[in-house]
Amino acid sequence: MRSHEKRVNVCPRTQGKYLVSVVLTAVFAIASLFGTLLFSADAVADAAESQAVAQVGNATYASVQEAIGRTTLKNTTVTLLADVTESVTITPPKGVRNVTFDLNGHTLQATESGGAAGFATITVPANMQLTIVGPGTVAGGTQPAVDCRGALRVESGMFTSDATLMRFAETNETSAQGSFSGGTFTAPMLFNLLDDAKNLGYVTVRGGEYRGMIPAGLNTLALLSGSFSDLSNLAPYLADSLGLIPGGTSGDGMGDGMFHVGDLAISSKQTSVELDPASGLQQLSADDLLELTETQLNGIADYRLVVDSDQLQALNDQIDRAMQAVEKRKAFEAVSQNITITAVRNGADDVIDTNSSGGAGPQLRTSDHDGISAQVAVTIKAVAEPEKPEEPGKPGDPEKPEKPEMPRSGSAVQALAIISLLLVIASAICAYATVHLQSSRLHN
Repeated sequence: MRSHEKRVNVCPRTQGKYLVSVVLTAVFAIASLFGTLLFSADAVADAAESQAVAQVGNATYASVQEAIGRTTLKNTTVTLLADVTESVTITPPKGVRNVTFDLNGHTLQATESGGAAGFATITVPANMQLTIVGPGTVAGGTQPAVDCRGALRVESGMFTSDATLMRFAETNETSAQGSFSGGTFTAPMLFNLLDDAKNLGYVTVRGGEYRGMIPAGLNTLALLSGSFSDLSNLAPYLADSLGLIPGGTSGDGMGDGMFHVGDLAISSKQTSVELDPASGLQQLSADDLLELTETQLNGIADYRLVVDSDQLQALNDQIDRAMQAVEKRKAFEAVSQNITITAVRNGADDVIDTNSSGGAGPQLRTSDHDGISAQVAVTIKAVAEPEKPEEPGKPGDPEKPEKPEMPRSGSAVQALAIISLLLVIASAICAYATVHLQSSRLHN
């Protein structure tokens, strides 16, 4: 009986401990679950933040197109937050007409389409204006970087495409506009028309680097400044007062292969040349003079060089006189002739014979940039009259022989003395012999 009572008394204590353990386990499980939920919420928030690719004001968005749709009249700037592959159309909320893209150092890449007709990286509809600023890249890939039926302004950035870089459209209902003041543009074809366009629109280049070809026939394209790698078809797009300066240099001093738009100018490497009659002379044509002085226009502006025909004829007259003087062995005084070289615009009313001495001269246009000219000076060296040769002696006049001079040396005097002594001795001997011979005859 005692043993049974003891077991009965112990059982309630064991049950109490078990209940406490269960309660503690439940509390710990609830706390763990609450912490897990808090961590999951933070992770979801971080994931949402990391997926943002564009920003308008303080709000971020997971797509550029969504950000465009959240612009307002007070805040029309869409800033890229990451590199993104997305083709977008400028369709802001009602009332907003101007949108600014700040590339912010990132790349917006066109979505590749499996069909034959894809979408440009950026499409600007009619009655919309897009301004692109900041460093960064708009890459079209196999598609254009921009298709524009509205207005496009580019201040900076890099734009690339494997086909046509930018397309514009002027139709009966709309007219596209483009203005480029900076940036780098690289594609096989830089500008062209959209498929349904009648004309390009009004596109003006005021700066930037353009690496690619511009097709002919874009009558409303104007090149006012900038640098170009391909000279094909550029002349009609340059303003009348502009030309292209070749051989520019990059920051490291090496040639960059670009041609830079600048004021129309004439340059002569030899502004003064000298002709030597002794080396042979011949009359000069206009082309000869341009080659001799290395005179050229700066690039391919729609102008050509014309040499003043009267001045050239005067020079050729002097060349003739110098040649005749050399042939007749006469003197020729040095002369110098200034010749004016003028740039005139190509056209039907400018056709003249640059080699002829007659005519009214070039029909210059009346605008301010026409009539630019340069002068070169050609000098013909003097020819001195040759000296007369010395006259030879007259024939028949024999030269008188010179009288030999008597020797005046001491040895000659001694020889004369010896000869005189010998003559005296010989005379004495002859006298003695004569006397002896006469006395012999007397004795006999």
